[in-house]
Amino acid sequence: MPTIIAIGVLVAAFVFFASIYADVLWFSQLGFAQVFWTEYLTKAAIFLAAFLLMGGALWISLRIAYKARPVYAPDNARQDNLQRYQSQLEPMRRLLMIGVPVVVGGFAAAAVTSQWKEVLLFINQVPFGDVDPRFGMDLGFYVNTLPFLGLVIGYLISVVLIAGIAGLLTHYLYGGIRIEERGGIVIGKAARIHTGVFAALFLLLQAGNFWLGRFSTLLSQDGRVAGALYTDVHAVIPTKAILAIAAVLVAILFIVAAFMGRWKLPIIGTAMLLVTVVVAGGIYPFIIQKYQVVPSEKNLEREYIADNISMTRQAYGLSDIEVTSYPAKVNAVKDALAKDSATTTNIRLLDPNLVSSAFAQLQQFRTYYKFAPTLNVDRYAIDGKVEDTVIAVRELSVDTTDSWVNQHITYTHGYGIVAAYGNKVASGGRPDFMLEGIPTEGVLGSDKTYEPRIYFGELSPDYSVVGGPDGWDPRELDRPQSGSDSADTRNTFSGNGGPNVGNYFNRLVYALKFGSTDLLLSDAINAKSQILYDRTPKERVQKVAPYLTVDSNAYPAIIDGRVKWIVDAYTTSANYPYSTAQQLETAVTDSLTGGTRTNALSGQVNYIRNSVKATVDAYDGSVDLYAWEPDEPQLQAWQKIFPSTIKPYSQMSGELMSHVRYPEDLFKVQRELLGKYHVTSPDSFYDSNDAWAVPNDPTTQQAANAPKQPPYYLSLKMPGQVKEAFSLTSTFIPQTSAGGQQRNVLFGFLAADADAGPEAGKKADSYGKLRLLDLPRNTSIPGPGQAQQNFDSNTTVSTQLNLLRQGASQLKNGNLLSLPVGGGILYVQPVYIQSTGQTAYPTLRKVLVSFGDKVGFADTLSEALNQIFQGDSGAVTSDGGSGTGETTKPTKPGATQTEAQKLSQALEDANAAIQAGQAALAKGDFATYGTEQKKLEGALTRATEAQDAITGKVLEPAPAPTETPAPSETPAPPVGGNG
Repeated sequence: MPTIIAIGVLVAAFVFFASIYADVLWFSQLGFAQVFWTEYLTKAAIFLAAFLLMGGALWISLRIAYKARPVYAPDNARQDNLQRYQSQLEPMRRLLMIGVPVVVGGFAAAAVTSQWKEVLLFINQVPFGDVDPRFGMDLGFYVNTLPFLGLVIGYLISVVLIAGIAGLLTHYLYGGIRIEERGGIVIGKAARIHTGVFAALFLLLQAGNFWLGRFSTLLSQDGRVAGALYTDVHAVIPTKAILAIAAVLVAILFIVAAFMGRWKLPIIGTAMLLVTVVVAGGIYPFIIQKYQVVPSEKNLEREYIADNISMTRQAYGLSDIEVTSYPAKVNAVKDALAKDSATTTNIRLLDPNLVSSAFAQLQQFRTYYKFAPTLNVDRYAIDGKVEDTVIAVRELSVDTTDSWVNQHITYTHGYGIVAAYGNKVASGGRPDFMLEGIPTEGVLGSDKTYEPRIYFGELSPDYSVVGGPDGWDPRELDRPQSGSDSADTRNTFSGNGGPNVGNYFNRLVYALKFGSTDLLLSDAINAKSQILYDRTPKERVQKVAPYLTVDSNAYPAIIDGRVKWIVDAYTTSANYPYSTAQQLETAVTDSLTGGTRTNALSGQVNYIRNSVKATVDAYDGSVDLYAWEPDEPQLQAWQKIFPSTIKPYSQMSGELMSHVRYPEDLFKVQRELLGKYHVTSPDSFYDSNDAWAVPNDPTTQQAANAPKQPPYYLSLKMPGQVKEAFSLTSTFIPQTSAGGQQRNVLFGFLAADADAGPEAGKKADSYGKLRLLDLPRNTSIPGPGQAQQNFDSNTTVSTQLNLLRQGASQLKNGNLLSLPVGGGILYVQPVYIQSTGQTAYPTLRKVLVSFGDKVGFADTLSEALNQIFQGDSGAVTSDGGSGTGETTKPTKPGATQTEAQKLSQALEDANAAIQAGQAALAKGDFATYGTEQKKLEGALTRATEAQDAITGKVLEPAPAPTETPAPSETPAPPVGGNG
């Protein structure tokens, strides 16, 4: 049995060692060993200190109680029973006297090691330079010092309670405390001193708690607004100071009683303290709130509401928001968009949330490739013009039921970037690619200008074994071969992407880590083999910077010849005084999160800064952290702790700067707060008569409880802005009161300047600027939901959409974009059609626009805009023709029409026939009605033929009468090596 136990202990120790050793290899390979050792040594130091404190106090308490035990002969049955217990415990007393403190101390210390960040921030804190409005303390006291002091006092209270109770039990067990039939409870001198000292220590710690509680009131979230309000300032804070002093006095009484043996005074003092806690800490504040504050709440709370507004806006970066009154118009006039060409040329028609399947059908090429369900929006300079781009990475999709060799040796990486213009499409409504194919080529470059292999991405396998010596027979499947050769090429990873597993010890360590004997025994592993794991960009950044909160979306970009994932990260706190707390999961959840993306943000905060921009190299997984807000106090503290891990943003290249953007999750948190905190007057804030809300996404199919509309990246020029900028935008509608009816009219439009500029190491002055358009309340500017309703209820639109649904085709509404142009708000929504069949994908067919209550619906954005702006909007657009990429200019007699023009003409004829038929029917003219029905039938036939020609359907001859017609199937469009 001792041998088995020893072997078990050794195995458990080796498994623990292997886990630590694997982490050491991983962090060292990435160059972040300092993070690993600092974290673990800090945890070890905290564990040791907490263990010695709890275990030592418990051991000392037990030891003192045992040493001070009285020696006497038992004089009654009760004491005789205790004597028997003592005799039974005596053989294992020494073990218990050591074992109990060790076990309890170990559990207590393990629980407190998770607070290592609070300890390091307290030691290395940097002052904020601003003070709170009540006590005049630097804000760093609340963010860094107060949590640490609370941790220390809370742990010491646990130590005193556990050690004190253990000592009392020992005194009782060995007769230091006796219960006698006539004399009641008899406490010996040693037990009396022991009890008095521990009671005094407990009360002194409680006094510390009361005193710190004065400052904690500024962090309260329980009142009408966050922070210390009138009752807190005039009742709670003073009474906590009184309670702290009272607790100290009662503690002194216990010390005196411990040596004098008179318990009357401390017992009375304790009773009075409890009464004071109830009266001063509960009843008195209740009376002040109920009978003084409530009747005059608006007047009495004005000062504290103003503090809350100011501190909340400061904590969330809303202090410098630029608010502009925007008297939006609802009347569409001719040439209204002539001055908005900077915005109209960049209107994005390609919806990144819908076209993933189109990218897959046109650019996937092999079943082992895959695109993310939601693509990203970026911008690239093409011939001197910045173009909004929908971009995706062709990632690897591994069959988890395949062999171990295929999962971890053969299929190791994806291949290439695929990008398309955001403001136009190609023939057939397909994406107009800027970079495509295998090998990749296009206006953005080719395989010769950047490294296309994707070893680290959002869909990468758990782990892969890669690399080999010179002359090694390549085993990694690289990409489909170009030309007529159908064989796939193979490749050997040549970077430094993971720990070496060339020796058997390392292989054994990782075989234990991943629970795989194949990793230990496979002949596909050589002396130069590396193991790649923890491969998602967000995961890598979170591991090397555990003190940061990572944004839920990482996006790829071609930067300096490499594909790099750009990740935003935040420093946060939940201890910023007078700031309203936000539940991050709630704030960042919208119609795109949860299903297609995973929310990385979690927990409750009341302070957030986008302090760090990070990049992860898609080829070798290297991570770079850049201090994006170098003056942020929390980041400065972490830079003191990890001085060599974060680079200044002055080292960022020009290409990297040009792809940095304002982060989505921060913007979502800010817009959630702005629903209330756009109001800066305390009186108006109290009245809540101008509260806003983020509208629900009108394009979703959920009738009730629809998720919020996501923000959209767009290149636009805001009213009053000198030059257009890549921006992140959102809208606001009135907040619905309880039981009230929703008014989906527009009250606000928010845009964050997301463009950092193309200059190396220099951030554009306008980056991060928040601009809020405040719309008038006396006009009804349609909100997104009302605009969607106008689209859906328009007779012409619904008729033509029903025609597009012919043949079981599915209609999909694209993202509904809101644009402040033409002196009002323009809504643009692309309409996609997807036919049936496994190879089908959505293609852009129509564009819906609205301005005020007018609706336009056409093949091209330009045509749709002209419909609502009296025949000529004056807009300059980039779609250059129909939604199918083909020109739709009127044809001269005898000229040949394109299929798109035939479809458009047929739909117009069908709509005209329906209108004329309804008019004839209303007059009772059945002859004309019959004629119009024949026209409708002919128009529908022509529309179906044109639609089939565009989508590539093969028109089959009519089947025999006895057979059932089989639906035609849409084949996949032909693709070659260059897409």
